[in-house]
Amino acid sequence: MLNENIRFLKKSFRFKRFINAIKVYLSYYLSLMIRKSIYWGFPPVVMIEPTNICNLKCPLCPSGNGTLKRPKGYMEFSLFKKLIDEIKDRSFMVVLWNQGESYLNKDFLKMVKYASDNGLFTLVSTNANVDFQPEKTIKAGLDSMIVSLDGTTQETYNKYRVNGNLEKVIRNVKQLILTKKKLNAKNPLIRWQFLVMKHNEHEIDDIKKMAKEMKVDNLELKTIQIYSKDDILNYLPENPKYRRYKVTGDDFELKFGIKNRCHRIWTNAVVNWDGEVAICCFDKDVEHKIGNIKKTSLSEIWKGAAIRKIRNQILMDRNEIEICRNCGESVKLRIKQIEVRK
Repeated sequence: MLNENIRFLKKSFRFKRFINAIKVYLSYYLSLMIRKSIYWGFPPVVMIEPTNICNLKCPLCPSGNGTLKRPKGYMEFSLFKKLIDEIKDRSFMVVLWNQGESYLNKDFLKMVKYASDNGLFTLVSTNANVDFQPEKTIKAGLDSMIVSLDGTTQETYNKYRVNGNLEKVIRNVKQLILTKKKLNAKNPLIRWQFLVMKHNEHEIDDIKKMAKEMKVDNLELKTIQIYSKDDILNYLPENPKYRRYKVTGDDFELKFGIKNRCHRIWTNAVVNWDGEVAICCFDKDVEHKIGNIKKTSLSEIWKGAAIRKIRNQILMDRNEIEICRNCGESVKLRIKQIEVRK
């Protein structure tokens, strides 16, 4: 992680961005002190959704299992460019996914290049069951890539990554690593993310060995988000240290409770493919309407009355907001992060 932080600062540090981040965090901590929403500055991190369409059918993902209610589509490059032009002087980073496989947007690498050329650190998460175009990915300036790979055998992998092909994922990652070597490129940093579940927790030692053999940069073990009592039985690991929940019979709740705070709603804006701004990535269907960048600037939306009302509710009683009851805020989502290549 230190390696990535150094790359992040080298790529994206600008004095104006630094001052903006200080303003945002000052307003957040002051809001916590007085229990009233104050907002100064502009979100240092912006999550942008190239698409909410996916090629896999992961059973705990709203996009994969078909429970996502909002319309599906692809962000147009013109809208992406408009957003980058607004954020480039004050934001540090763009996170290029939300619900969906980003590489399915035909303009995805064009988006990466435009953001990267404007000095923004670019991060994507992918299932890697796509055509990577490794040389184009590297030349576009992608800084960091999370590869979701949750098994060391096709049988284990396909239990969650339904319709996925483990061999293709491994081939893609190896090809990307070889192309980086050929071009003498340091980026993208490749982070293998392994969601620990009941059917794969026995493979953790194998995972570590495989990550080392593949020569990825980092291996991250991460807890899963569940939604129902059936998920406890089918997906929650047996070992409690791999869970973010405490379980009592058929009931479950977050291990550390729900605190009346959330830095995400101050620091991380989320813009979906159609321009709709969500209060956070856990608002998967944009139930809390706060605005659309096609009509209003992100700056105005992020300081507007609608989101201010939600921030005040979070500061007073976050438990009253349904999506907050199963949110990763203040929860350690990553169980372990191993820097494979040093």
